[in-house]
Amino acid sequence: MSVKHPIVAITGAMESGSIAVIQALERIFYRERVKAAYIDGSAFRRYDRLAMRAEVSKAKAEGRVLGHFGPSGNHLDKLESLFFEYAAIGKGLYRHYLHTPEQAAKYGQAVGTFTAWESMDPDSDLLLYRGLHGAALVDDIDISQYPDLSIGIAPNANLEWMAKIQHETRQREVSLDEVKRGLLNRLHDYVHHITPQFMRTHVNFQLIPLVDTSDPFAAEPVPTADECYLIIHFCDKYWPNFQPLLKDIPGAFMSRRNTMVVPSSKMLMAIELVLMPIIRDLIMASRELRGITDVPEDRGAGLSGWVL
Repeated sequence: MSVKHPIVAITGAMESGSIAVIQALERIFYRERVKAAYIDGSAFRRYDRLAMRAEVSKAKAEGRVLGHFGPSGNHLDKLESLFFEYAAIGKGLYRHYLHTPEQAAKYGQAVGTFTAWESMDPDSDLLLYRGLHGAALVDDIDISQYPDLSIGIAPNANLEWMAKIQHETRQREVSLDEVKRGLLNRLHDYVHHITPQFMRTHVNFQLIPLVDTSDPFAAEPVPTADECYLIIHFCDKYWPNFQPLLKDIPGAFMSRRNTMVVPSSKMLMAIELVLMPIIRDLIMASRELRGITDVPEDRGAGLSGWVL
């Protein structure tokens, strides 16, 4: 943790709702005139797409498990080094993993490859990480010690599977059998390396469907926002005043002393109301230490380093 150069880490798969948290944070950043250096966890994968396919086949033949969820498929040492350097001096090296044809065309590279490592913009208020390992603890690598705010996007398994299956089969035209094999390959690392992180995060958001998702392979539509509830779990570090939240968010109620339930149609509102005071306090303390009393109008705000 670093008061001077704060780090916010979002841990969870894209299918679990991390995009909604990014959207809420962007709105907060623009409102508070915060410039955030954005880091995508995919940039710290160990292999590009073609090499990963070959390595997965090799691992399977040798009786090993290899996937993007586990440490063997990622450069967690490089991610920890980035967090350490940013917390110390507000700088670090980053790159992009090119997921889409649009991203690849921007850099003149193939889909599934990495851009070159480069130095991030030194003029930032905080580092925002979104990926699978923002609270990872593996052997002597402890990434969880660095984020000042650690946000977990804890999935409902079948809901996440439905989103993953439909994304892969409809947008990437991957066969259903191949998607099933990929999900099975993920399970080992998911249980051992992803789930434990949600006990180390400060705030967890989890979408719970109110419709039948018992067979995620049945090609039923992914539940809409009106068909879900959002569960928000708090740790002691960022314990909120629940009464104003319950009053301001229509339909919200408490299910436990540390857990609030919100209709997911109010998800963006709830996330903003929960995270706004935390972000504001982090930025105020950081700017005070850096001697910043005024932010120029033309400095810019939002996410720096985001690849559309």
